[in-house]
Amino acid sequence: MSETIRGRAIEGLLLMLGLIVGGWVLGSQIKATRLADRYVTVKGLVERNVKSDLAIWPISFKESGANLQTVLDQSEKDKGSVLAFLKSQGFPSQEISVGDLGVTDRSADLYSSNTVKPESRFIVSQTITLTTKSVDRAQTAGSRAADLVRVGVVLSNSGVTYRFTGLNSLKPDMITEATRNARAAATRFAQDSGSEVGPIRSANQGVFSISAASAASGGGEGDAGDVSTQADSSVLKKIRVVTTVDYYLVK
Repeated sequence: MSETIRGRAIEGLLLMLGLIVGGWVLGSQIKATRLADRYVTVKGLVERNVKSDLAIWPISFKESGANLQTVLDQSEKDKGSVLAFLKSQGFPSQEISVGDLGVTDRSADLYSSNTVKPESRFIVSQTITLTTKSVDRAQTAGSRAADLVRVGVVLSNSGVTYRFTGLNSLKPDMITEATRNARAAATRFAQDSGSEVGPIRSANQGVFSISAASAASGGGEGDAGDVSTQADSSVLKKIRVVTTVDYYLVK
């Protein structure tokens, strides 16, 4: 009889333990479900103003005429003028590259041979490109491009573009700061709603964008417009990143 009672007591104890464990597991699942339903999405914005560290200036020029040799001679003179100009601005030869010569005989074009004027039959074009880290010097030289026009160089494309090549070194700190800003925003939201910020549910690093430092900040990622063009022509640039983070909210 005592063995039977002891056996039933053990069964009852095991049943009670099973109910306790089952209840705990069920409670944890319910809590996890509620936790999954309670989260806030916030954005962290970081902007940095930087100065370009590379300047690229493709100086394109062309000549035209009825006699090919005469046009070639004038183009060679233009090349000498451009090289002399860049040298006078203090740029070493290793920062200057001379592109291939382009020669066009317009009378050989079947679609325009009947309308080509003899004095513009041959067109000779060439591009000399300056690539330098002396950004300030390049900016000054670019502002003096009219000096080339005064000596007879017909410029077909002449504009200095500026690049910032140190983005990768800034990315880690900017992402960290953006995430910190996002958590601060989530904390303010949680305080207003009587909650606390929990762990990260999901995170999106966002896309780094580079614009002219003087450009107005857009309202979101992927803003349209001529931002890229403005950035190319600006020595001072603005680097911007927006991270999107989901934080769980807990009581």
